[in-house]
Formats: sequence, C-alpha cells, structure tokens
Amino acid sequence: MNNYLITVIGATAIGKTALSIELAQYFNTEIISSDSRQFYKEMNIGTAVPSCDELAAAPHHFIQNISIFDDYSVGQFEKDALKKLDELFSKNNIVVMVGGSGLYTNAVLEGFDDFPEVDSEIRIKLNKQIEKGEIKILQNKLKDLDLESYNTIEIENPHRLIRALEICIGTGNPYSSFKNKDKIKRNFIPIKIGLTADREVMYDRINKRVAIMLNDGLLEEARKLYPHKQLNALQTVGYRELFDYFDGKCTLEFAIEEIKKNTRRFAKRQVTWNKKDETIHWFDFGTNPSEIIKKIEEIIV
Repeated sequence: MNNYLITVIGATAIGKTALSIELAQYFNTEIISSDSRQFYKEMNIGTAVPSCDELAAAPHHFIQNISIFDDYSVGQFEKDALKKLDELFSKNNIVVMVGGSGLYTNAVLEGFDDFPEVDSEIRIKLNKQIEKGEIKILQNKLKDLDLESYNTIEIENPHRLIRALEICIGTGNPYSSFKNKDKIKRNFIPIKIGLTADREVMYDRINKRVAIMLNDGLLEEARKLYPHKQLNALQTVGYRELFDYFDGKCTLEFAIEEIKKNTRRFAKRQVTWNKKDETIHWFDFGTNPSEIIKKIEEIIV
C-alpha cells in the first residue's frame, strides 16, 4: 500500500489550517506543520498558531515545539519531520502536512538543498550592514547577484536575505544554483492541494487577521520578546515592525500599517513561489472541503 502525504499549500491567511483539520479528520490521521514561524513556543499570536480548539480537533506536530533560543535549521527540520512521518505512516498510509514556509515544505517533500561552506566573516559583515539599517542595499545586491532568489525568498527577513547573499558572495555562484540539484527518494507520494483567492480578497483577509492579532494581544506579546529582538527567530513580520515602534523609530499606527504591508508582500512571494509548481491541485479558498476530498480520493485510487 502506498503512503500519501497530503500537503496543503497557499498564501498566509488563506484558510490552510481549517482545511488541513478537515482532511485530517476525514482520513483519521495527523498533521505535520511546516510553518517555520509556528515552531517557537514564545511566538503565539504573531504567528497565527492554531487555537486550542483547532489543536484538539486533530493531532498536530511541530507546533511550538522549540524555543526562540534554540538553534534550529531547515536541515534539522527535514530529519525530524521524516522521522515523525515514518512513525505516522506505520499507523496510517495518509498524513497531512500544512504550512506557509515553502523552503521547509520542500525540504520534506524533496530533500534539503546541499550548500557549500563559506567564510563566516561574510555573514559577520552582512549582519553589520543590517545593524546599520542597510537592508535595502543588501536587497538590491541580491537582486544583482541572484534575481531568482530575490523574487522567491522572504527578502524582508534579514536571516533569509543574509543566507542567500553569503552563498552568492562566498561561492561566486547564485544561491538558487545550489537548489533542487538532486531529488532524494521519499517513501511517500505527495498530493499537493493549493488554496487560492483573488488578490483583493487575500489582502482583505490579511488585514483582518492583523486586526484580530492586535485585539488578541500581539502588542503585549511583542513587548515581552523585545529584549531578545536580535534573535533570528524574531526577524519576522509582525514582531520586527513593533520592535521599531518600541525603539521610537515610528508611531504605533505606522508600525501596524507596516505589518499589513509586509504581510501582503510575504503573501505575494508565497504566490510567486507556488505558481512555479505545476503539480499543485488548485482550489478556491471557499471550495467545500468535500470537493477537495473527492479529488484526493480520485488520486489515491
């Protein structure tokens, strides 16, 4: 009997969590999260971690399982996720995976890309530029050195930006040239289900989600994390903008608008990333889950 990994894909705030729970309940299985922002136990509101009711509706894995103080890489996640999948497939030949982090999702589906070691001084120099507020300069540098990565990675995230640049500078070759060279064989067949919506609808959902997060206490959560703002885990939309507010660099109103704007930009990059994959079965976000289940069962049969 073949193993199947049903992977729910789509932009942030599109409804992936709700669909993944529907699928897990129907197929009586469990969920693996590949959302790198939701790994951290200290980051709850700003990462839209599933609610207690949602977590209780189906077993979830890799949700708030590590700390922002832990050193955790996509390569380690690949190993951990594959080990967990072996365990889950011993009980059920269908497992659900969901998350908005394309890099982490692909690490599980295809294997982590093998990057060469580069001089650590390069990263130190790039970090100093970030500290000086030169992120736009670095973004433009990546655009010159590797347009493909510039268009696909989360360039507003200094950690992602520096990682791509240090490979470009240290090897003399584009970061993207080291990706997807060899596909590692997996013991499952992926079924990719994508959720989509018109841009206006997607952006409206994002704006509403930000408002809900603020109402739920995002400002207070960010304030507690502010003393650790230099950590890589916190270099992400929703926290970085509020840290600027705490630093006195902008008003709260401006920071909130920046969160909305940067989340919309992130969603746009997610859409760009996913459009390249012709194996995704796309559905409107409002599609009845029964229609999606019917499609999955047709594939499995």
